[in-house]
Amino acid sequence: MDLELSGRRVLVSASSSGIGAVVARRLADERCAVLVHGRDAARATEVADGVRAEGGEAEVVLGDLTDDKAAAEVAARARSWGVDVLVNNAGPFVEHDWDTVEPSAWLDAMNGNVVSAVRLIRALVPPMRERGWGRIINVGSRAATSPLPNMVDYSAAKAAVVNMTTGLARHLAGSGITANTVSPGVIVTEGMRRMFEDRSAAQGRRASWADLEPQVLAEYAPNPSGRLGTADDVAAAVAFLASPPAGYINGIDLRVDGGITPVP
Repeated sequence: MDLELSGRRVLVSASSSGIGAVVARRLADERCAVLVHGRDAARATEVADGVRAEGGEAEVVLGDLTDDKAAAEVAARARSWGVDVLVNNAGPFVEHDWDTVEPSAWLDAMNGNVVSAVRLIRALVPPMRERGWGRIINVGSRAATSPLPNMVDYSAAKAAVVNMTTGLARHLAGSGITANTVSPGVIVTEGMRRMFEDRSAAQGRRASWADLEPQVLAEYAPNPSGRLGTADDVAAAVAFLASPPAGYINGIDLRVDGGITPVP
């Protein structure tokens, strides 16, 4: 299926590694020009170089989106680059439960997951309005609707992401801009593998990911699809929502979670 994305210009935040990097590469495969964002120049450049090596167009922008000034600099670069698809993938998380989380952690979670996206949205929506076309895709989490007891502040922040995206879609009615959320379930990334490997080591046993994965699926993330998710699963959903054929999909929370989230 031709997603009709050729020539679109995209900013994917936090795309120097993990899910964001895979999203950037997928959009480049759809012939988008991609602005790779991160805070580590070497890693962001590696992703951009990989896109260019495959014949795509990519540039790098660096900056901490939790800081007003740095985020404004990223946004200014994106505006001058002509971004018409914004993928807000940045979303830091730390494991906290109700007994350990401090008020400052709640503020950090909201700043990193919600306000960082708001900073870019506020800067990039006006030129999208002028062009009469745009896509805003915010990356949420299954935790938004099924709060995780070990990530209480993160879960609340992701719920706010879903809520604000729906409100944004209504605010942008008639503008040619859509706003949607993609909420991944349990996605196998380097960081996720490391988290479970570290837990195993803390329990006095060292197990490889190949040994741990069946246990994680059975105990941590049993789902109707019978497997854990991949970054490619998320990237495919993002690419479709970014496309012109998805223009009648607006204000939704698309859960890419294998069916693990209970239906309300």
